Amino acid sequence: MSVVHWVEEEIRSGDLRLGDRLPSANAFRIKFSLSRSSVFLAMKDLCARGIVHPQEAVGYFVKSTYIDVQEKVLLLFNELTSFKEDLYRSFLDELGPDVPVDIVFHHYDRRVFENQLREADGNYTSYVVMPGKFRGLRSLLESLHGKVFLVDHYQDDLRGHFPAVGQDFEQDTYDALVQGLPHLRKYSSIVLLQHHAIEPEERCDGLRRFCGEYGFSSLALPSIQGMSLIPGTLYLTAEDRELVRLIKQARQQNLGIGTGIGILSYNESLLKEVIANGISTLSTDFTQMGRTLAGLIRRQTPGPVPDIRNPWILRLRGSI
Repeated sequence: MSVVHWVEEEIRSGDLRLGDRLPSANAFRIKFSLSRSSVFLAMKDLCARGIVHPQEAVGYFVKSTYIDVQEKVLLLFNELTSFKEDLYRSFLDELGPDVPVDIVFHHYDRRVFENQLREADGNYTSYVVMPGKFRGLRSLLESLHGKVFLVDHYQDDLRGHFPAVGQDFEQDTYDALVQGLPHLRKYSSIVLLQHHAIEPEERCDGLRRFCGEYGFSSLALPSIQGMSLIPGTLYLTAEDRELVRLIKQARQQNLGIGTGIGILSYNESLLKEVIANGISTLSTDFTQMGRTLAGLIRRQTPGPVPDIRNPWILRLRGSI
């Protein structure tokens, strides 16, 4: 929690009232492990918004309890895909036209991620970030002058420290395969294709758990490029590039999709509904994720930090 956020929450709860004196800069510095300059930047922001005012040689006092000033939001996404565009559009629709929103991308580059946040610090009231597989971010995120929200994929070391809405990749994979089990019995093995440098490893855990309990063999590969497909195998793919390779290779080997091999693709898109007699998908509901995220920003209240598991949808089509 930042200094600004703490003051806002104290005013909302009634613990800070009109005319009350705020804790000293030194007290804030110790409480939040910040530098004095960071505390004074927070005070500057609160003064600019008319919430507090300084008295020379005395301290800062609550000037107004009206804190519902206009939000300005930064979205820091890893990349823009068709399904993350669904998230973005539903987020904007739910938040409303009165809230300015800027979006930037880090493309899975840790240095770009950190630089973009540092350069944006102090220019927004809320920061919505997709940290993905980056670890050790807590101190950076806590140093931002504004509210921080996590979205989609984040590591356990951040869980419980920031409001979040995301996927449970292990449980979602396991649950969806269990739901689709009657359709999977025609296959003896399941192969997961994903680029492990950027994709969630938790999917592998969910797949292994399912296969161990239900008698399938399993394998995880980064790609099937240059390899032959194995009849009687269900292929799970996280990238559209691999999906194209699967379809091409199945045609080369004269393997029917949904008969000779099966395909289950992560992340729904319009094209998957129509290509190759319909590609089955396991996808989080990105539209709902955007709505839930906007709701967290609009209805931030004191209490336990919300960590919301977004719902998933299994769409069975001709590829299985």
